[in-house]
Amino acid sequence: MLSRRNFLTAAVGVAAATGLAACAKEDGNSSGSAGSGSKAITLGFSQVGSESGWRTANSDSVKSAAKEAGYTLKFSDAQQKQENQISAIRNYIAQKVDVIAFSPVVVTGWDAVLKEAKAAKIPVVLTDRSVETSDDSLYVTLVGSDFTDEGRRAAKILEKVLEKAGHKGAVKIAQLEGTTGAAPAIERAKGFKEVMDADHADDWKVVVSQTGDFTRAGGKQVMAAFLQSNPDINVLFAHNDDMAIGAIQSIEAAGKKPGKDILIVSIDGVKDGFVAMSEGKINAIVECNPLLGPQLMEVVKKVKDGETVERWIKTKESDFMQDQAKDALPTRKY
Repeated sequence: MLSRRNFLTAAVGVAAATGLAACAKEDGNSSGSAGSGSKAITLGFSQVGSESGWRTANSDSVKSAAKEAGYTLKFSDAQQKQENQISAIRNYIAQKVDVIAFSPVVVTGWDAVLKEAKAAKIPVVLTDRSVETSDDSLYVTLVGSDFTDEGRRAAKILEKVLEKAGHKGAVKIAQLEGTTGAAPAIERAKGFKEVMDADHADDWKVVVSQTGDFTRAGGKQVMAAFLQSNPDINVLFAHNDDMAIGAIQSIEAAGKKPGKDILIVSIDGVKDGFVAMSEGKINAIVECNPLLGPQLMEVVKKVKDGETVERWIKTKESDFMQDQAKDALPTRKY
């Protein structure tokens, strides 16, 4: 059996190999002055929602980093509804905040409200997810990950998972997509397909694909339907850990063994994902670091000071996954 130390190394190593209410609820978090004699920066932040463990960690990171920086944070939870997010942004414009940041629910439909922010001379910073606009000057920069590359990494790590499992024959893949129209759902699927089409056109096939909306409940419900319509699925690619965890429940209810009868690759790297991996129920996880808060606050200050920033600021590598793995390790001895 693996020792506790060796198991931690293995769990982290697998992940590292991949590259490691009808309206929004506003939470007015206030903090002190940013510095001696300076005016505190007021940041309006609109979050997608709280649909997953990743999102919770992301919100916590933004709140704690704003407090650490001495910024006044106006935080709004859009509950995964674009109309709530647009309403929150208009609220921030009316309140004349210094900077607006948001993680967009979907890619399209932002031009009107972004033009309003620009007219009010309030800079906008995107976090985590991108948008499609008719005018790139409507936002300053994006702080986030390369979702397309995450999809590619998921496909490449699946190659290793299949090899380790000794799998022979056709690979019949079920894909649990993220929220329809959201950047990570579009781009993770795109990256995965790129590798599949280039290297596995003859032996890999996505036989069924549907959104689970990035939630555990969605993953569970959709996977149950997948197993009814395609009982011979032998691989699951989930766009996030929470959907994979929900899917595991349906796989077990169907009398199959997750991680063995159906090999599972997911994306994120949250604690519960590592718990499932420690139990052999998820085979590999691609990292997506949610701790964007410190980077966002650095960017907000630069933007407020009129400094030039890069168009896309990629998420910094961190010890987040290692910390999650350590916390997820069972206490029993091996």
